[in-house]
Amino acid sequence: MTSTVLSEQANGVCTLTLNRPDRLNAISVGLVEDLCVALSDALADQSTRIIVLRGAGRAFCSGDDLKDFGNQSRSDAAARKFLEKLQNVSRLIVLGEKIVIGAVHGWAVGGGFEWLVNCDIVFMAEGTRCFFPETQFGMVVTGGVTALLPRIVGEQRALALMLSGERVDATRAHAMGLAWRVIPEDRLFEEAQSFAKRLAEMPKRGLADTKRLSRRIDREAFEAALKLEEKAVLEAFLDPQTASRMVKTKE
Repeated sequence: MTSTVLSEQANGVCTLTLNRPDRLNAISVGLVEDLCVALSDALADQSTRIIVLRGAGRAFCSGDDLKDFGNQSRSDAAARKFLEKLQNVSRLIVLGEKIVIGAVHGWAVGGGFEWLVNCDIVFMAEGTRCFFPETQFGMVVTGGVTALLPRIVGEQRALALMLSGERVDATRAHAMGLAWRVIPEDRLFEEAQSFAKRLAEMPKRGLADTKRLSRRIDREAFEAALKLEEKAVLEAFLDPQTASRMVKTKE
């Protein structure tokens, strides 16, 4: 069976590709499990200096796969396991010592938008669209975004984005500080890789220390946000009304 996350290492750069292009790289149980493993392996690999996260096909990540929701929430234990691993993806990206560069195109929705926010540096294609749909299902965002997003865009903007589900284009995302560069889609991966290779040539300690110091993340606050988000989403997952909303949207 084809892995839902492809990994390729060259010149100190590990490229992780979300590989469910037929579903616009929507988040499934399998994808979350594979991404946790791929990120852990890349962080442990001494030859890897920089990680690039991208999506295959027409999108970066279109959010939670509604067709997989029954699998994610089939029991209390299954939902807990899925959400723990989902939050661990963000923990690995944000708290791992290696720089993670997002190469984002197409759609970055829900969890995909959250992973964008988690990345240290984002290259965004001109036609990218981002939004958080969680509140329409009676849920909240995950990925520690309740702690991270206000630091990036300000408290009012962050709250409005999380509540409204308003779509943000690449130009606006750049203006808010969500993207480092906005470039034509046909040059996206090339530009992200070129930048990653430049950084990979620099001393490892300088890269790790600069990330740690510039992020200035209160780890306790970030971990607390992950746990509170996980608890809120678990309760929503196990609420029959949430499943009903998911089914209606899927139809």
